[in-house]
Amino acid sequence: MKLNLTAFVTLMWSIASINAQMTTPVPFDRLNKNDSLLLILDLQVGLYDVVRDFDPTIYRNNLIAHAAIGKLFDLPVIMTTSAQQGPNGPLPKEVLEMYPDAPLVKRQGEVDAWDNTDFQAAVRAANKSQIIMAGIVTDVCTTFLALSLRAEGYSVWANVEASGTTTQLIRDTANSRMQQAGVQLVSLFSIVCDLMRDWRNTPGELTVLPWLDQYYPAYGFVARGHAAAIENGTLTPGEQQTYTGTSG
Repeated sequence: MKLNLTAFVTLMWSIASINAQMTTPVPFDRLNKNDSLLLILDLQVGLYDVVRDFDPTIYRNNLIAHAAIGKLFDLPVIMTTSAQQGPNGPLPKEVLEMYPDAPLVKRQGEVDAWDNTDFQAAVRAANKSQIIMAGIVTDVCTTFLALSLRAEGYSVWANVEASGTTTQLIRDTANSRMQQAGVQLVSLFSIVCDLMRDWRNTPGELTVLPWLDQYYPAYGFVARGHAAAIENGTLTPGEQQTYTGTSG
């Protein structure tokens, strides 16, 4: 088979591009609790009803957990709502009770929160470069603000477990749009671990484990299971075999 010059050059260029991609370092932009701001964006009781890409009970817990990140790491928090006097409704009382003194910007018509001058002023006044956010709906409230913040030079972490919308297709399309703009799509556990960095830090194991037990029980029960095993102090023969590979 003959390989013409054009095909050969194209092949070599493709190989060189792949090698460049494999060897070029990619910066790891990590969350810093001293430079982070938590946004609670349109997580309103009326809008909750349009979320269809999560189980309702799981999503309610995710929403509250997102808000609670600020309490765990003592982050500055800004809350905002969209036309809450109408069917969108207010933020959940559990969230409002967490932050009675935090700024709450009640937008009267702006779809993109960044179009509201009071909200802009609150974000700028916080003087943080890293934004952690989640909102309803993912494809509008979360995406529009995330793209606006990126355009302003902020680093943005979108909590994918606490943003909700009407379908999985719409969610995936919105997440792809944000990701292409440099928005980091992350889970609740990822956010918490990145802010904590080390279980020996403060906050660390002493406060983070009980928090996870409340808001991320999949990991909380890892700790519970270990504690129960220590307290019980015995292994069944089957457990011994599973753990050590021996029956002795």
